[in-house]
Parts: sequence; C-alpha cells; structure tokens
Amino acid sequence: MSKMSPQELAQTLAKGLLSFPVTHFDKDQQFQEAAYREHCAWLLSFKRLTGLFPAGGTGEFFSLTPAEVGKVVAAAVAETKGQTPVVAGAGYGTAIAVDLARSAEANGADGILLLPNYLMTPNQEGLIAHVEAVCKATRLGVVVYNRDNAVLNEHSVARLCDRNPNLVGFKDGVGDVELMMRIYAKLGDRLTYVGGLPTAETFALPYLEMGVTTYSSAIYNFMPEWALAFYDAVRAKDHGKVMKGLKEFVLPYLDIRNESKGYAVSIVKAGLAAVGRDPGPVRTPLTDLTAEQQQRLTTLIKATKPV
Repeated sequence: MSKMSPQELAQTLAKGLLSFPVTHFDKDQQFQEAAYREHCAWLLSFKRLTGLFPAGGTGEFFSLTPAEVGKVVAAAVAETKGQTPVVAGAGYGTAIAVDLARSAEANGADGILLLPNYLMTPNQEGLIAHVEAVCKATRLGVVVYNRDNAVLNEHSVARLCDRNPNLVGFKDGVGDVELMMRIYAKLGDRLTYVGGLPTAETFALPYLEMGVTTYSSAIYNFMPEWALAFYDAVRAKDHGKVMKGLKEFVLPYLDIRNESKGYAVSIVKAGLAAVGRDPGPVRTPLTDLTAEQQQRLTTLIKATKPV
C-alpha cells in the first residue's frame, strides 16, 4: 500500500520528467515480466524520474487484459522499490476502471492514470460520473487523461475537483490551447498538469507557458539521457537547445511515425530495438515498423547528438 498522499503525489509528479515504459512481449505476444522489470530498472537508474507509469498508453494498456494490467503494475512496483511514484493505468468502462484502480492500490501503486473510456462518447454528466466513480473507489491520487472520446471542459473538471480531493492531476492529450487555458485559469495550482500529446517533446515549450511543468516522454524509453537533457532545456526555456533537439531528432522521428496509423507506440519499441534493448513486438491490431523504417530510425538515433 502506498504511503504517499494524493497531494504528495501531485507535487512530486510536477517536479520532473515522467516515464511511460513499453510492455515487453515475446514472439507469441505474451508478457515477459523479467525483461520488463529489467527495462524499468534501466529507466530508474538515471535517478531523475518523478513518475513511472506502467500500463499506460505507451505500455499498450489498450491491448492488455485486466489481469495482465495487474501483473504489469505489480512488476513495476516491485522493481521501483519506492524510488519514484508508480502511477498505474486504468480505463475502459466504469466498472472495469474501478476494478483496475482497486487492483493498482492493492498492488502497491501510488496513483492512477485514468485513460479514456471505451468506444462511446458520453456527455459531460456521464464523464463526471465515470471519473468520480474511480476517484471514490481508491485512496490513491488520480490523474485524468483528457483525450479522444473523454474530453472534460473546465466546469466539469472544477466540479470533480470540488467533490474529489484525490483528483490531483490533469493530463492533456487534446492540444486545444483555449480549453487548456480555461482549465488552468479556473483551477490554477489545484492540479498538476501533464503534457500528454503524442511525442510530448514537440509541445513541451509552449505548454510550459500554460502551467504544464511536466510531460510523458515516450522517447525516454530508448534515449533517456537525451530526453532528460531536452527536458532541462525546456524548463530553462532555452529556445536554442529546444529547437536544436526538435530539428535534429524529434521532427525527423515524427516523419517516420506519421507514415502509418498506429505507429505512436510501434516506433517507441522500434527505438528500443535500435539501441539493442528489443522489447518484442507490439500486439495486434497495431503493427511494427517495416524493416526499411526500422533502419532509418536506427540511423537517425545513431546520428543524434546530445541536446
């Protein structure tokens, strides 16, 4: 059971970079716990993460069974040993999300990342009820992920915050600047704000001006030192270094990612393969990069210099 209060969780997450580890599978797409734990240990070895998010979007939450989510979260907690907060993914319909939140708490996680509900696009009242049910089901701090078919407006977020003290984080995956400013203007430091657009480094500098002090770095999976240096440049508002990192690596990386739908996760696993830490394939319905794309990515990574 976590000894970290929701408020302590929020304060810790806001102070540094967040890592969303991929989930390791073998050729038959079965979870490989030992390889996954070794990967988490490597990510933690740099001693600067302020949050590890197992079974998140980069961890293919959407392809895991609820039982597998529990195994992934338990493995991350066991490997982390309190070095940094572990924030576990939960989602799907309300009943499953509630069960996953309770499972994460039982497995020793420090917080919950509530991913979008499955399939349907509900109205604001439905979304409020969904988020509130998860908040009420756990003593852990909850970070709500605003994206896709689960987009809360500023009034809904305010209502949820008033009624649920353990709702402590807001992760934006929409990219609607006006909505983000409305939420920040209304709630200020009541929440910790997390950048959650795919390849968050692209948006990190402008989002910092909106009170978003941290973001989820998928790149950290395979280039942790580069990702930390880029984060430092963002926090220092060093436009020169940020633009250098974007031009030399991030934008060419996005060019490869954008060649096919569903590559936001696939390219991260390909990045790990490129640095000799192959995590295995993505699960269907996602597909892996082609051999030619893999080679271009490997060449790009090898040519990338420190920020």
